[in-house]
Amino acid sequence: MKGQDNPELILSNAVSKDFKKGDILLRTGDYSEVAYYVEKGCLRSFVIDSKGKEHILQFAPEGWLISDLEGMVNKKSSNLYIDAIEDTTVRILKGEERFVPEVLEKPVLIELVQKFQKRIFTLQKRVIQLISATAEERYNDFNLTYPDLANRIPQKMIASYLGITPESLSRVRKDISTHK
Repeated sequence: MKGQDNPELILSNAVSKDFKKGDILLRTGDYSEVAYYVEKGCLRSFVIDSKGKEHILQFAPEGWLISDLEGMVNKKSSNLYIDAIEDTTVRILKGEERFVPEVLEKPVLIELVQKFQKRIFTLQKRVIQLISATAEERYNDFNLTYPDLANRIPQKMIASYLGITPESLSRVRKDISTHK
C-alpha cells in the first residue's frame, strides 16, 4: 500500500502499549474513550453478573478492535471489563483522534470502519445465536469467527462465551468429534 491508502496512517498517532496476561484495561464504572487495536496477543470483553459469574462478550485476537463502544461514543461509564488473556500488544486509538477531518477524507478510513462493522456484526450475530442456536451451533460459529483461538484460550472462557458450562462444552466437543 502507498501513501494515504496505508492503514498505518490511522494507527500512526496511536500509542503502542504492552499488557501482560491478566492485566485489566477497562473496568465496569471506568470512563474510557479509547479503542484497542490488537497487534499481538488476545483481549476479551466481559461482564460480571450479580452472582459473580463472568459472561464473555467478545474476544479480540490480532487485527481486531475492542472497546466499550457505547461508553466511548456516549461518553459514559463502562458497563464491561476488558482484560488481556495473553501477553498482548495494542495500539490505543483515542476517540478524538479517530475522527479528525484529515483522517475522514482518507480512503484508509474505510478499513477502520470495516473493523468496527465486523465487531458490531459479530456481536449482533452472537446475540441472535445465544437466543436461538444450539450449543453445538454456537461452538461451530465460534470456531469460524475465531479460527485460531480454540487452542490458545482456556476452555472455561470458551464455555463462558458460548453461555454453557465447561462440562457441556466437553460434551459438545465429544459429540462433534464422533459425528466426523
